Amino acid sequence: MANNLPICDPIRTKAIMNRYLGFAKKNWGQNFLISLNKINDILDAAEIDGDDQVLEIGPGIGSLTEQMLLRGAKVLAYEIDQDLPEILHNELPQKIGDKYLDDVFKLVMKDILKADFKADIGNFFDLNKPVKVVANLPYYITTPIIFALAKSDLAFESLTLMMQKEVAERLCASSGNKEYGPLTIFVQTQMSVKMAVMVDHTNFNPQPKVDSAVVVLKPLVQKVDVGDTDNFDHVVKMCFSQRRKTLNNNLKSLVKDSEERKKLLQMLDLPEKVRPEELSIDQFIGLAKALKAE
Repeated sequence: MANNLPICDPIRTKAIMNRYLGFAKKNWGQNFLISLNKINDILDAAEIDGDDQVLEIGPGIGSLTEQMLLRGAKVLAYEIDQDLPEILHNELPQKIGDKYLDDVFKLVMKDILKADFKADIGNFFDLNKPVKVVANLPYYITTPIIFALAKSDLAFESLTLMMQKEVAERLCASSGNKEYGPLTIFVQTQMSVKMAVMVDHTNFNPQPKVDSAVVVLKPLVQKVDVGDTDNFDHVVKMCFSQRRKTLNNNLKSLVKDSEERKKLLQMLDLPEKVRPEELSIDQFIGLAKALKAE
């Protein structure tokens, strides 16, 4: 297959799969993008240009990687599939402008959840400059990756993440919405959230059963003060332990006495029958601080 077609072209993607893989590994969530237009939309949303240092998670056969390199970005990618280094080495352009591939692309064969970012990228990126994350996340591990990135010691400029549409809707949800929950609250207390690109399932090979969406997350200049972070996270998690139950019911694990729970809700000016998804983030902060003070 001549490399005059981009990797994401359906013809070239199929040829690469036939030559190296035979089939994508469903258990690792491998669905390869086959739309150059969608890739450009994603990279436009991430604002990728020639000055960028990009950390990519799961480059796959290089569909996104290739286009980021052609825009002039420097890319470090994490991958766990031992079949893919050969593909990336053979199929990515060996020279981009006046730079060789090894100068602008580094592959780290490691689980992203076990990454030591500063150690892994220190000899490749300039740690005094910002790093952007771009990823087509495997559906089965999206939430743990988001938590890991948000809690990492690397100051990311932005996270542009493609994920299952349903998860993207949870990240962007507001109180009163059925998608609103602990993940929503965790992310929105630390980052701004923007739904950027919708990606139909037909834009992949193989086609997943659900559609995807791209979300752009940017760290808040001023993080939301939630008080004791561990306490806040635990309280939020417990409040959503049974989504169909009222907040009062879910608080039983934290406040045994029914009269004490009633007083707590009254103090916070919350109706007795209120459900957890109806509380704003500020109200959860007030609840967590009140419980901590007891």
